[in-house]
Amino acid sequence: MAQKKSTKKHEESQPQKKSLKPIIVKIGIATVALIVVFFFILNNCDDENSEMHYYKFKKEGELTFVDSTGNTIIKIDIEIADNDYERQLGLMNRQSMEEMQGMLFIFPQETYQSFWMLNTLFSLDMIFINSKKEIVTIHKNTTPLSEQSYPSSEPAIYVLEVNAGFCERHNVQLGDKIYWLGGRLSISN
Repeated sequence: MAQKKSTKKHEESQPQKKSLKPIIVKIGIATVALIVVFFFILNNCDDENSEMHYYKFKKEGELTFVDSTGNTIIKIDIEIADNDYERQLGLMNRQSMEEMQGMLFIFPQETYQSFWMLNTLFSLDMIFINSKKEIVTIHKNTTPLSEQSYPSSEPAIYVLEVNAGFCERHNVQLGDKIYWLGGRLSISN
């Protein structure tokens, strides 16, 4: 019997081995949960970034082209870019624009202007217009995604971007004038 007691004492004096299995299971569950949360956040960030880079045309006015005799050439819908952020963003990262749409850039003062096509996905005609609302420079069929500079040949306070070929199709020329209604600023006769 003495032997049995010493065995019992021996068993009681040794630390009992705890099973690591429950701890490993808990760590595994926590790891899987973190991975799921990480991928959920990652996917949501991608969706938000995609939406940030996709812009739709927002009609803010109507613009009329008038020839040197005062006859209306054509009217289009315009979106207006009249602050630094909108002017820098322009038509970048847009897939396309309808034929009868354009973006009118309005600058605080008349000076030589220069544009490029960085992050612009489709070709444009760029029309530079002075403070008298006369077209002073036209760059036709610009190259998409290009860093090439497209400068005005004379000081301009407005720049209108329309789809490539617009000026040819509608006979818009140097010396023609523009007028517009709507938006934050309206300029008419």
